Amino acid sequence: MNALRPLRTPAELAEAGFVAPERLAGIEAVAERYAIAISPAMAALIDHNDPNDPIARQFVPDAAELTTTPEERDDPIGDLAHSPVEGIVHRYPDRVLLKAVHVCPVYCRFCFRREMVGPQGLGTLSAPAMDKAFAYIAAHPEIWEVILTGGDPLVLSPRRLTEIMQRLAAIDHVKIVRFHTRVPVVEPERVDQDLIAALKASGKTAYVALHANHPRELTPEARAACARLVDLGIVMISQSVLLKGVNDDPDTLATLMRAFVETRVKPYYLHHPDLAPGTSHFRLSIEEGRTLVASLRGRISGLCQPTYILDIPGGHGKAVIGPDAIRENGGCHTVSDFRGGEHTYPPAG
Repeated sequence: MNALRPLRTPAELAEAGFVAPERLAGIEAVAERYAIAISPAMAALIDHNDPNDPIARQFVPDAAELTTTPEERDDPIGDLAHSPVEGIVHRYPDRVLLKAVHVCPVYCRFCFRREMVGPQGLGTLSAPAMDKAFAYIAAHPEIWEVILTGGDPLVLSPRRLTEIMQRLAAIDHVKIVRFHTRVPVVEPERVDQDLIAALKASGKTAYVALHANHPRELTPEARAACARLVDLGIVMISQSVLLKGVNDDPDTLATLMRAFVETRVKPYYLHHPDLAPGTSHFRLSIEEGRTLVASLRGRISGLCQPTYILDIPGGHGKAVIGPDAIRENGGCHTVSDFRGGEHTYPPAG
């Protein structure tokens, strides 16, 4: 086996020592439904001696993925319900998603688009579909931001990314272009001068939203890839998913958020896991999540605080799941500090 290529089949996972022989049949059943890919960078991080390794949990398939609970749905956040043309999701007035590609360098086992991505997913947009997507953006002057997602847009070649950015350059009302990606973490070598130049090709303001869920993902190579982006003027923000068995403890979350800030990536969203099929083994309750996020207050700098959010099932947008720190009490307010102490805040006037 070539250790320098992604692991994509149950047999390759077994050969690499990530799947025990007695589990292979279950993993093969998972592979019939959902895509598998583990990049060399992520495979190198997995601790073979830890049966609960948080990196393995994110990328190595599990037979638990074949269990679907009643509340789970194929399109948990309603992409398809808000897709006026192929490749576009227009859920909020001033921004759209542009899903140019539906493949990824790795396939997360908790992915909310797992029914759409991978070799059996929706594929790359055809040239006519791409033309219709750009025509839609051009015809809607309220669109201020275009978010490239998918799939992972940074799997596209610099040439393809340059073409996309040049087409966006011709649409004056688009001011911000955002890329949602795992590439700087899972394939840091891909972040070279050509790719970065492609992201800046339009003259628009470019943001990169980096997806990472555990501090070990921010390796020296990943941090160097982020530095190349930031040093050349790309603003970086983070997104993470709160995952049982990966980052569902205060120390891991705090270390992850500090690692983002050290890497010049501003913590942005911490997602409550979506109701994707076969992902119930990753989900905490909202109350458990709220308690974890509240534990970050006072523990780490304000620079490190993410916004804990829920994508409302069915495509109704995001809701902030805030800590219940302030309660009305007899005309005043009772305010809880980060140590659990309570204080009274008086009414106005």
